[in-house]
Amino acid sequence: MADYAFVKGHGTENDFVLLPDAQGRRELTAELASALCDRRAGIGADGVIRVVRTDATDDPAAVAARGEARWFMDYRNADGTLSEMCGNGIRVLGHYLATHADVDPRDPLPIATRGGTKVLTFDAGPEGTRVTVDMGEPELRADTTVTVGERSWTARHVSTGNPHAVAFLGEHDDLDALDLTTAPGHDAAVYPDGVNVELVRRVGEAHVAMRVHERGSGETRSCGTGACAVAVAAMEADGAERGTAYTVDLPGGRLTVVWTEAGRVLLTGPAVLVAEGMTDLGS
Repeated sequence: MADYAFVKGHGTENDFVLLPDAQGRRELTAELASALCDRRAGIGADGVIRVVRTDATDDPAAVAARGEARWFMDYRNADGTLSEMCGNGIRVLGHYLATHADVDPRDPLPIATRGGTKVLTFDAGPEGTRVTVDMGEPELRADTTVTVGERSWTARHVSTGNPHAVAFLGEHDDLDALDLTTAPGHDAAVYPDGVNVELVRRVGEAHVAMRVHERGSGETRSCGTGACAVAVAAMEADGAERGTAYTVDLPGGRLTVVWTEAGRVLLTGPAVLVAEGMTDLGS
């Protein structure tokens, strides 16, 4: 018996199942998340977002954000593991709230996450809804190493609410030919809980292309926090002035990232809702 409402959406083809649960009557378990994300036996997605009010859940991140954010993004990866943040997912969640909840898209929208409260702003244009997320201040840490097959690269350790290892390929490396069907090798001592790995090719001035293997989800068509990590690492390497807009091309589309004078990272990209329905996977 179908008893669980869902909404399907994506941000640059990084796709999510949203579970409306404003009053906190459901639990998003690892088993439920993995069942929903199954692309053959479920709905299919890179992750699941339970849409719940901060005053309707006892998650410590939501409790801490009461008073500054009304909504909490309870997010799990495709394998059911918890994740701190998702830059594409939070844009899709914001678009959902602006169209399905008592949220005015003309106002900034704070959303609590396990990576802190993020503030969204909306721009509805001829190509659809674009959402900008203030991702907060990034943390640039020591270099590490990642390995794909028999190749290894130095990678910059960047935190954008969750951990990333950003590796810039050499001019003769073929980004499209890399095999990301399995997780790239990484230093488990640096990343004891796993890491998102980005492989990057320079395209032009303030313009890069990337592929990503996300912990808990595998290779995805896009990764918002990863695009931010890549842009920050590229800006640092380039000595770019703060406020420079970097274009990041991903298999699923294009994102724009700005590292502001105030040290904040702003991520801008599309958010699309494609389907609504009912499922009995949560019964």
